[in-house]
Amino acid sequence: MQKGSFQLVLQTGSLVVGFMVWVILSSLMPYIQSDIALNPGEVALVTAIPVILGSLLRVPIGYWTNRYGARPIFTVSFIVLILPVFVISSAGTMMTLILGGLLLGIGGAVFSVGVTSLPKYYPKERHGFVNGIYGAGNIGTAVTAFLAPVLANSFGWRITVQFFIILLALIAVLNFLLGDRKEKKVQVSLGEQIRSVYRNPKLWLLSLFYFITFGSFVAFTIYLPNFLVNHFGLDKVDAGLRTAGFIAIATFLRPAGGWLGDKFNSFVILMLVFSGLTFGGFLLSFTPSLPIYTVGCLGVAICAGIGNGTIFKLVPMYFSKQAGIVNGIVAAMGGLGGFFPPIILTIQFDWTGHYAIGFMALSEFALASLILVVWLYYQDKLSLSKQVLESTESGMMITDLKGIIKQVNPAFTKVTGFTPEEAVGKTPAILQSGKHTKEFYKQMWVEIETKGYWQGEIWNKKKNGEIFPEWLTISTIKNDADEPKLHVAMFSDISKK
Repeated sequence: MQKGSFQLVLQTGSLVVGFMVWVILSSLMPYIQSDIALNPGEVALVTAIPVILGSLLRVPIGYWTNRYGARPIFTVSFIVLILPVFVISSAGTMMTLILGGLLLGIGGAVFSVGVTSLPKYYPKERHGFVNGIYGAGNIGTAVTAFLAPVLANSFGWRITVQFFIILLALIAVLNFLLGDRKEKKVQVSLGEQIRSVYRNPKLWLLSLFYFITFGSFVAFTIYLPNFLVNHFGLDKVDAGLRTAGFIAIATFLRPAGGWLGDKFNSFVILMLVFSGLTFGGFLLSFTPSLPIYTVGCLGVAICAGIGNGTIFKLVPMYFSKQAGIVNGIVAAMGGLGGFFPPIILTIQFDWTGHYAIGFMALSEFALASLILVVWLYYQDKLSLSKQVLESTESGMMITDLKGIIKQVNPAFTKVTGFTPEEAVGKTPAILQSGKHTKEFYKQMWVEIETKGYWQGEIWNKKKNGEIFPEWLTISTIKNDADEPKLHVAMFSDISKK
């Protein structure tokens, strides 16, 4: 097995364990409540607390992974996780659960390790799929959501929590022995990396998108087990099984989202994702019956899974040199996206007696993200067009239908000597050599209007007065209604030929 493939398997397995531990409290909360008296607000706080450190630590962990490699970060993280797991297993008060839950967040924070480390082993065109496979490690939340209630029925919730100590020790040893000791390191200071990216709007837009997609995944993972028991009266194992189904769908579709991002335009995929989340949140806001509620949750799972995979295709595309810190920031925002909704939903239910406003907020945030994705899509197209214009070796000049020059490229200045400031706002007449008759230009424009383009040799004049031959192509650019909008001229000096 190649080194990259082996590390993908090892790190994905590590993420599975990390996420299994991360959701112990939410998966076992119905059992914990029978032993420790907690009101709904306290339940929401205890289950959301692991998300805090799991979110905030993603930034430094992403940076440390770039600097030291995945092996030591995974090893140390899983050793440290043994302490909060033990504390929770012996907890008797809400405060003990909160303290243990805070450190439990490390299990979610290790997500930043793989998305920073694994792209080093693969070409860019596979980053989306690879990060999608790694991200599928969040299936660990489904394993715990399904398995923990079953074990708790047989052994009690405290013994069930202690089982995870064995698993953590095993995965720590595996990473220490089998992790890549020669992983490529990036020795750039944290402050320097942050300064190089924090003003880039794409960082914060990607963070917002992941805040919605991964945030909805985490929020539903935390929120569903208790909600299904209390609101629909399901038994604890049934609620755990349904939650595991939600997690499994979102998880297995994450690699699909990465693959789609590799094969197609990632922004188009995100348009579909946020359209689906907008509809899903709208449907759930009406507090429907269980079957319709299930459809809404499945829609959220599908869109969240695909969206999570697609977004992490975009991160290395735009931030290849600062992948560690950017992965950390984006992942942290996703984690925080899962912290607030359960608390807000609980508070809102206490005030109003229903969850409609909370789900409608998800719908509105998704709609706002959809609008921003559409804007990014067209900005990306304009940026690409600008790069093509500026990098081509041929001189280019864009005019409106009246012949006023709107834009020229660097090659235009190189060939003619006219700077953009000297050319923009003028007409192409500044280049006329005097060697052609009015009839020549008249015939040229007749051909442009009938055929949509003209091509041939022409004599023009440079800024210094030198007359030179050029090969010129003039094309008419039309809009979607087939109406002429611009003229584009492309030319090159052929005097040497």
